Amino acid sequence: MKRRKPREIVLQALLALLLGFVTLTMIIPLLNILAKSLSSPETSIGMGGLEIFPRKLDFLNYRIVFSHPVLMASLWNSIFVTVVGTLLNMALTCSAAYVLTRPNLTLKKPLMVFLIIMMLFDPGTVPEYLVVKDLGLMGSRWSVILVMSVNVYYLVILMRYFEKVSPAIVEAATIDGCGHMQMLFSIICPLSQAGIATITMFYAVVRWNEYFRASIYIMKATDTVLQVILRQFVVLGDTISMVGQQNLFNYNDIARMDYSALKDATIVVAIIPILLIYPVVLRFYARDALAGSVKE
Repeated sequence: MKRRKPREIVLQALLALLLGFVTLTMIIPLLNILAKSLSSPETSIGMGGLEIFPRKLDFLNYRIVFSHPVLMASLWNSIFVTVVGTLLNMALTCSAAYVLTRPNLTLKKPLMVFLIIMMLFDPGTVPEYLVVKDLGLMGSRWSVILVMSVNVYYLVILMRYFEKVSPAIVEAATIDGCGHMQMLFSIICPLSQAGIATITMFYAVVRWNEYFRASIYIMKATDTVLQVILRQFVVLGDTISMVGQQNLFNYNDIARMDYSALKDATIVVAIIPILLIYPVVLRFYARDALAGSVKE
């Protein structure tokens, strides 16, 4: 093996230190939020921004969060919007990407020009609002799910992955009698797992962080998504509606509790579900990176 020069070792060490520092700037604030949310109200008030361990472990903040009927309803609404919306996004995006990558597609260039124009020139909120209202979707979760069902930018990215599939494989499948649906789900999609995983993650993050349209189309608190409630509590400081009258009687020390710790607990509940997506996506990345590396 070739020995590395001392200069290369020093540069790699400096690079590792730099990347480690950048990683700490991202991890420490998250750990601090988690630590404050797990601390008792008496001790969390005096915790600094660099503390990553709880003081006097207490789950009071999470008991309040999970006993709040509006917040739990909004959590399930966000899960529903994310799961159903992402499935719809991927079904439509994969189908459109497959059609637009067929070599003999009629009017392919005009279709791409139309899609690019729609991507660059957003029609605006007012026309979208009028369409949602005319369809009778106001106040429904489907108003958030059906709007922006296909993102043209993600569609173009997925088209690049589909175009990398060998034409010889497609031709062989066609000769064997493979139809378009079977071609898409049995040939194209399995060979484009990394791209599909990437676009799925993008869509899921956008769906989970949906706030703007939900705040316009859904007025009822129990039907809206978690991000709207999170903003109402964390940004606007609406602690009364967050704590609720029921918890005022259930918890004697609610009046002297640290509301910032309760906000931290709400933030943790909001970010944990979306963080669980990343390990799943990384599995597909590793599988796709090793594909074809061993030949018999």
